Amino acid sequence: MSKVVVFGIGPIAEVVDFYLKKDSEHEVAAFTVDGEYMKESFFHGTPVLAFEDIRENFPPEKYKMFVPIGYKSMNKIREEKYLEAKKMGYSFIRYISSRASYYGSQVGENCFILENNVIQPYSVIGNNTILWSGNHLGHHSIIGKNCFVASHVVISGNVRIGDNSFLGVNATIRDNVKIGSYNLIGAGAVILKDTADFDVFAAKGATQKIDRKSTELSHI
Repeated sequence: MSKVVVFGIGPIAEVVDFYLKKDSEHEVAAFTVDGEYMKESFFHGTPVLAFEDIRENFPPEKYKMFVPIGYKSMNKIREEKYLEAKKMGYSFIRYISSRASYYGSQVGENCFILENNVIQPYSVIGNNTILWSGNHLGHHSIIGKNCFVASHVVISGNVRIGDNSFLGVNATIRDNVKIGSYNLIGAGAVILKDTADFDVFAAKGATQKIDRKSTELSHI
């Protein structure tokens, strides 16, 4: 069992607290945020301390860190806090749901992988990456570091996802495709060929309302 300090007191930190308590051997010892964002001294009955003071009160020799911040600014905020904690001497846990089907080769530190993810053999997930629930990661595929994969994303076999990328709900990546770093792939987007760094993709939304009667079969 590891005693863990969780960065954040928002919705994702609340979700992390739930999963670590219900489905891990880790114990959440404290929460931490930057001092300027301190709003309360306890969160779900657990102490909250300023990040600037955390090392003095919960030293890295006795506690591990978990930094499950969301995808804001293309995951840069999570990356920065993760690296800050690393410089402070902390090691990190990783969480893989017991309800995920995991057959991969490697998962990095500070990763958060929720239920119903299917992670096929020979796949690799880099440090500081989040996979929300219900995704498919194909065989021999690699997700880089500091990425966020939303829900019901299909990443086919032998795909490469660059660092700091975001993949929205129901996005689909064809096999043998290389996604550049800092890519924003919106909900429902379908990627069929390689992309460059900093590319942005959005699925075309419905632009015309269809008369329901025109779509119904006539009875002859």
